[in-house]
Amino acid sequence: MKIKGMGMRNYFLMGCFCLLLPACMGGEARQEEQAADTLADTQWLQGVWLDDNTESPVFKIKGDSIYYASQINAPLKYDLKNDTLTIYGVETVHYPLERCQEQALQFRTPVGDMVSLHKSDNDSAFVALSVTGPEKKEVISKDLAVMYQGKRYRGYVYINPTSIKVVRPSLTEEGLTMDNVYYDNVIHICVYQGKQRLYAKDITRQMFSSVVPDDYLKMSILSDMDFIGVDAEGYHYLATLCIPDGASCYNVELTIDRDDQLSFSSADVE
Repeated sequence: MKIKGMGMRNYFLMGCFCLLLPACMGGEARQEEQAADTLADTQWLQGVWLDDNTESPVFKIKGDSIYYASQINAPLKYDLKNDTLTIYGVETVHYPLERCQEQALQFRTPVGDMVSLHKSDNDSAFVALSVTGPEKKEVISKDLAVMYQGKRYRGYVYINPTSIKVVRPSLTEEGLTMDNVYYDNVIHICVYQGKQRLYAKDITRQMFSSVVPDDYLKMSILSDMDFIGVDAEGYHYLATLCIPDGASCYNVELTIDRDDQLSFSSADVE
């Protein structure tokens, strides 16, 4: 560990690594004081940090949160103690410190890569693009008419964007953990024969738990739906669930039988 500087600077640096001593007070009050002291000890960290090699902004520290230079990630909580930078997201990741100075940070990723950063003199080097809410998207609607036993059926699909967050952990180019944030859809389906509505229901991602593995389902979005026909078994739709920016999607067939019971069956993986 290389630590330079004396006097007041040294006081701040030592605050990076020391656990706070327990105070003689109630638990809630103690936690509030500890949070305030921790923030005070890391005031020197506040600001924009640049990569030593590329001079590109890597993250901005503001308060007790780290903001990455990306349009789709959420700010993450962090702390700096016991010679370790810890970042808390969907996953908690520890980064052992090699250097900790007012203008320089150097630490290793879990796979052993060295990350070397220095603080920017100008906060304008960082554009705060972190997503704070879903983009405003239009409802997508589509329909298909089919004939079965001399009768004409029309199936409708309405893909409704929501504010329901789906978080997928990922890594920056430097190997730092980040949580990519996407927003799910709720899809309304309905079947008509002429002007008579035969079936209508809102479909959500969680309804596919019986056919899509849980690890995949929790990081995916319900991205698409198509009406595909009518037969003796009932009305059929084909749903698509994808992990955003992922390489594969699940196709799941939905069948509504003559008693209006909805069932799911796996079609394939694209």
